Amino acid sequence: MPSERIINRILFVRGKKVMMDRDLAELYAVGTKNLNKAVKRNMGRFPSDFMFQLTKSELQSLRFQFGTLEERSQFVTLKKGRGQHAKYLPYAFTEQGVAMLSSILNSKRAIMVNIQIIRTFTHLRELLATNTKLRIKIENMEKKYDFQLKKIFDVLKQLLMKEEKPKRQIGFKIK
Repeated sequence: MPSERIINRILFVRGKKVMMDRDLAELYAVGTKNLNKAVKRNMGRFPSDFMFQLTKSELQSLRFQFGTLEERSQFVTLKKGRGQHAKYLPYAFTEQGVAMLSSILNSKRAIMVNIQIIRTFTHLRELLATNTKLRIKIENMEKKYDFQLKKIFDVLKQLLMKEEKPKRQIGFKIK
């Protein structure tokens, strides 16, 4: 499974990188209801830092951020007998929660997908650490060369100011 397929499903909620129950169920090739039932049967394995349910405002924020999210995840199930649509609040799983899912989902596909997801989370963490180091180096360079660059920008501003003189109109004037 390509890492991009997993990376596109990782969201940032409550300051944590998470994956939604619907996306995980799709990757594991199980129904969202079945995934959530398995989790509920094993709630002791999923403390609040492993899994949490989104609030209505968080769900709205995600919908605003990514459009309706319908192409990625459909947060809708049918009420039995009525045919009405009822929105349910989805569950978000942190990296530790995804790792814990491997202990309750025992299919070969679930194990292989889980390994790939954990590798992707690890790779993202390494990229973020590298980017932090790069940002710090750039900030130090800015401090070091700030005075010299300020002189250059001042000269450029003066050149631009000279060119802003009103230009004569070209063409004929009719009196």
